This record gives sequence, structure tokens and C-alpha cells, in this order.
Amino acid sequence: MRWIWIDKFVEFESGQRAVSVKNITLAEEHVHDHFPGFPMMPECLMVEAMAQTAGILVGEAKKFQEKVILAKINKCVFFDYAVPGDTLRLEAKIESIAPEAASTSGRITRGEQLIAEIDLMFSHIDQNLAGKKFPEENFVFTDTFKSLMRGIQKT
Repeated sequence: MRWIWIDKFVEFESGQRAVSVKNITLAEEHVHDHFPGFPMMPECLMVEAMAQTAGILVGEAKKFQEKVILAKINKCVFFDYAVPGDTLRLEAKIESIAPEAASTSGRITRGEQLIAEIDLMFSHIDQNLAGKKFPEENFVFTDTFKSLMRGIQKT
């Protein structure tokens, strides 16, 4: 099973930047079970939400021809908690892209308040230098992930 940690894209500039949103609700078990008595969105899942936002941006830049996986967290700083009722805005920007990899910078905000800064590195695993073989089908960008793009006007 694949978990999707973003609800939808609200802005998408192909090859440049993407903005997604995540609405946090108490109906999500991980929110109220992570710290009993203090419901909050676990920070590791916010990192994954940013990885999904930025990873789809990177994948779309290459027309989803590459299998893009998270390779490294270059920077991850949290400034506040995210709790039920919050709507998070995840903005990812491509800093560089090459045949083997891409780097992105990201910010998570709640309204005007900065929640986190997360910079990521992605690998295009079909272009890796190790010579390993991967399945032909794109197991990263499934139809479920691509469905998040519906309704977005790409610029």
C-alpha cells in the first residue's frame, strides 16, 4: 500500500515549482496516536509530504519517464507543530536537475507562519552509476500519484 501525504496540488509550474496542500484532521490515526494526549502531524510525515510534492515536480519535469526516489535530506528544520484543523501549504522548487539527480528546496507554511524548511535530493534510479537493474514499469509514479495532478493548470 502506498500512503499519500498530500491532498492536492494548487499550483504547478512545470520544471520550476509546485504547491500542494495537506489538511490535518483528527480522523487520521497517526495524528492522535503518535503522541497520546497531544495530537499532531508527525514531522517525519511532513518530510514525506514534501518528498511527494517535490518528487512529483521532478518527475513531471522529465514527463514521468524516470523513476525518481528520495536520495537525501539536505536540510530539515522545523519551527512549529502542525495539529488537527491546520491546512499546510507545501511549496517545492527545483534548484537543479541533471540526468542522474535533482535537488529541491521546500517550505511548509500554515497561513503566513513558517512551519518547516526542507531541502531534498532525488535520484533518477534508471540513470544511476551502479548498473543495477530495476523493473521496467514505473513503480514510483503510479496512476494514484498522477491523479493528484488533475485539475491543475500547468504553466
